[in-house]
Amino acid sequence: MPRSLHADYLLSFIFNINTHATLSSSLLPIIMPGLTIGDTIPDLEAETTQGKINLHHFCSNSWTILFSHPGDFTPVCTTELGKMAEYAKEFNQRGVKLLGLSCDDIQSHNEWIKDIEAFTPGCKVSYPIMSDPKREIIKKLNMVDPDEKDSSGNNLPSRALHIVGPDLQVKLSFLYPATTGRNMDEVVRVVESLQKASKFKIATPANWKPGDPAVIQPSVTDQQAKDMFPQGFETKDLPSGKNYLRFTKV
Repeated sequence: MPRSLHADYLLSFIFNINTHATLSSSLLPIIMPGLTIGDTIPDLEAETTQGKINLHHFCSNSWTILFSHPGDFTPVCTTELGKMAEYAKEFNQRGVKLLGLSCDDIQSHNEWIKDIEAFTPGCKVSYPIMSDPKREIIKKLNMVDPDEKDSSGNNLPSRALHIVGPDLQVKLSFLYPATTGRNMDEVVRVVESLQKASKFKIATPANWKPGDPAVIQPSVTDQQAKDMFPQGFETKDLPSGKNYLRFTKV
């Protein structure tokens, strides 16, 4: 069943139940689908360390990395935002915007930035960080950690990351536990993979790194491949005799 139809079916199911009985709100996060690959990000407004933004306006016509963190003044998050600042030039060269998110308020963010920059000498946090004290944005962006809670019992953001395309759709998502920091080289790698796949009829194989050969998509015939990839391609001989594993440089 297509995902949109599946979502409509679930919503219809929920409303039908409500006509006969009250549905516990604790069940809704389990039943209702969350933001995932292929979905359009919600059109919302948020306060950030660089002023108020509209998410669609901020992300339109460029690639964007949305990344959330459990909280300000926490050790793993401080190292991650420092690395994001260090790699900002790499992302900028690829036409990628950065947008962070934590539930703490703007004043807390601004104080925390001093620690982040002190921990990462020579690097400035040039990207905005959203504030979400009411936990409304993390729910809409599917960035809620069901297990991690603050001292008041409120859910904290997960260590999530969405890569959003110029069409405002989620192209890739990472989800890490609070105890594991993200690898920025991997973020750069998948950005390059996504951008190349959006430009050429290719996919990137296991352990691919920028500069390595990519594989030509199976839907492309050999004749089409000759036209699309004038630099040539190599077809691997396989026991099946099927010529589907074709490598080329892009």
